[in-house]
Amino acid sequence: MIAAVALCSASLPERKAAAAAAAAAAGAAAAARVSCKHAALRALFHIHIHTHTHTHTYTHSLTHTYIHTHRWYPPSSHAMDILWQYQFRIILLGDSTVGKSSLLKRFTDGIYSDVADPTVGVDFYARSLDIEPGVKIKLQLWDTAGQERFRSITTSYYRNSVGGLLVFDLTNRKTFDHVREWHKEVSEHILPHHMVYILIGHKSDLNKDRKVTRDEAEQLAADLGIRYVETSAKCNSNVDRAFELLTRDIYELMKMGEIVTRDGWDGVKSGLTAKVLYPTEDEEELATASAEKGCHC
Repeated sequence: MIAAVALCSASLPERKAAAAAAAAAAGAAAAARVSCKHAALRALFHIHIHTHTHTHTYTHSLTHTYIHTHRWYPPSSHAMDILWQYQFRIILLGDSTVGKSSLLKRFTDGIYSDVADPTVGVDFYARSLDIEPGVKIKLQLWDTAGQERFRSITTSYYRNSVGGLLVFDLTNRKTFDHVREWHKEVSEHILPHHMVYILIGHKSDLNKDRKVTRDEAEQLAADLGIRYVETSAKCNSNVDRAFELLTRDIYELMKMGEIVTRDGWDGVKSGLTAKVLYPTEDEEELATASAEKGCHC
């Protein structure tokens, strides 16, 4: 009341100055609120869109899943990541301790550690590859737990994957003997979809402790009709090559029309700048009709 009386008794210029000051204060407060809101949105955006995502999934049933994000990246990395033509979901398969997590950390983050905690449930990573000029492929990489008690969780990820790395430890014969079981289990779960595999003999740096010969591994790959590559995450040997070969094989099958995007399937997704790799059924019918119409033989 006193302030109101004082304002009424003030001269016109004084009242204008007081009103301007009040408006400026209100504007500053509003700007501060907007700035805080934008900062919160930017933080949320940074969590969900970035180049190398790494999450852990812990679950006791398929209806209760908790995902914890461990790593954030600056805007410069995710700004480029959204410009991809296709997204391939790839899953790593194999017994526990064969080195699946080490392969992924080397491929996505360029790091290696001799000490690694066993995967609990499913881990998620991502990286993009320029497969040919003007074609960027974003890879969603799922690292599955090899222990039997997590099998009910990991099998739910099979159907929505287009590529699979069958990984075994060159120094552990049992992990090699189990490859056929992994291949059979996954192939049965993904029907009617198609998965492209590559066989990985890991820990090639431990050549003195090798329990599986190259000839044996190549024969198994030939029996399964897939490629074989020996890798070492520790020495960074053939790690990028293994993922690039698998990505190229998937891409070539897409160009041939043997793998296509489908509603309700996350194995392959098209980006905003997707490249047309093969003609649609309507285009093929139109081309056939035009050829018949123009033929005068």
